Amino acid sequence: MSRDSQAALVALHRFGFGARGGASGDFVDAASDPRGFVKAELLRASGALLEARGLQSTPLLAQAAFAYQLEVRKAREAAPKSGQPVEMLPAPTTDDKPQRHNLSLNAMDMTAQPQAMKAPDNAAGGTVATAPETMQSNAAKPQVAQPAQQPNVIQKTFRAEALARLQRAVLADCGVTERLVAFWSNHFCISASKGQLGRIWAGSFEREAIRPHVLGRFADMLKAVEQHPAMLFFLDNQQSLGPDSRAGQNRKRGLNENLAREIMELHTLGVGGGYTQEDVTSLARIITGWTFVGRQGILGQPGSFVFNANAHEPGPQMLLGKSYPAGGVEQGEAALADIARHPSTAKFIATKLVRHFVADDPPPALVARLADTFAKTDGDLKAVTLALLDSDEAWSAPLTKMRSPYEYLIATGRLLAHVPEEPGPYLGGLNVLGQPLWSPAGPNGFPDTNAAWAAPEGMKLRLDIAAQVSSRVGNNIDARELLEFAFADTASPETRRTIERAETRQQALALLLMSPEFQRR
Repeated sequence: MSRDSQAALVALHRFGFGARGGASGDFVDAASDPRGFVKAELLRASGALLEARGLQSTPLLAQAAFAYQLEVRKAREAAPKSGQPVEMLPAPTTDDKPQRHNLSLNAMDMTAQPQAMKAPDNAAGGTVATAPETMQSNAAKPQVAQPAQQPNVIQKTFRAEALARLQRAVLADCGVTERLVAFWSNHFCISASKGQLGRIWAGSFEREAIRPHVLGRFADMLKAVEQHPAMLFFLDNQQSLGPDSRAGQNRKRGLNENLAREIMELHTLGVGGGYTQEDVTSLARIITGWTFVGRQGILGQPGSFVFNANAHEPGPQMLLGKSYPAGGVEQGEAALADIARHPSTAKFIATKLVRHFVADDPPPALVARLADTFAKTDGDLKAVTLALLDSDEAWSAPLTKMRSPYEYLIATGRLLAHVPEEPGPYLGGLNVLGQPLWSPAGPNGFPDTNAAWAAPEGMKLRLDIAAQVSSRVGNNIDARELLEFAFADTASPETRRTIERAETRQQALALLLMSPEFQRR
């Protein structure tokens, strides 16, 4: 194995989503200048932003959700008069959760040999994919749907946001920027499973609060995240009232510490980062009044962030040894800015980045260098990422990290040169593999270690998916040629022999998709 080939594999797998099939030439490009290949994506202006036809802002989506809920309510109220069974109508408040499919990508139809990948016509500035053939999901097949089964604006929006994200990841040259988007979206996670607002806002939260800042300042991302309606809704800050505020005295309600606790424990300082329960309570008081405008629009445009002075706890607050004078929204913004610059935040963020990209047990020296870069640059995330790319450890550490389900499915689509035109099979696959899109089980997000994804049951499910994909497209693909195209001389002798001895083309492709070279990054 040549040194350039190994570095190319690191560039494509550790920092990206793997080589694209067809005529992309990704492996050759990466081998010629591995670090430059990865850095090129980071140097593109606005490269993380995502704009696609039909995607709307959070306030507009809130208004659409409110209108849909009103429509459903009216329909249910009118149902007894019209004789229509109420059970046939959508429930007024239940979440439109993703359906769990038996397998993912089970309807992927790629009957042509991989060719150069092009964006479909519903991607921003793209063209129609010429090959392989369009993937169709079971949901797209003609069927007689009952009213309650018809997609509503909540689900349509979620699927449109998901498709835009999937297409961007599959089409990216390297994928490092999209990897960073996925990392930060998981770090500052919300859940699409928490009500209809959570589901309709999942994509806009990522587009508005995460993407503009993945290569900017951490403090700016932190402020954008904590003031976004999706985060306020997810962690119930709209329910938090200062005990001595006008609203708190009138309603006899008090603080909700959910958001304050997760800001300190999960978003910035980390467990053991030097804060106390008293600090959590103090921060909760400081950010009382941070909410979003409801359906009535009394305080502004429905679905937009607003500071409600009537709910804000009056007076100065002590946080992490510093006094913050009485004030409005600026009191909380000042507190967040200081927390973003705290040494514990620098160490916590550096540790998570190294764990994600390099090893489950982050090399201490590399963590220290990234934390130092974070502190010296005032949380410049592009500088921190470049410091990671310039480190020797990031290129010399063995590829032992297991791809997450999302990374695995994206890598499969890229290798087979398939640009998704419908998100259903991917969403179904993520559900099956335990990583439903934008829907972690808790505010700590999905795990980022091998133990979470390398369990026997998880590997069996991956094998099922690989077999299903191969059964549909394997006859048209020579896995041996694909192995050379995507891995060159980095493929182990064992992997080569296994694929060469396969009894059918379908079996050979399934073995390639389950090979250590493909599964690990």
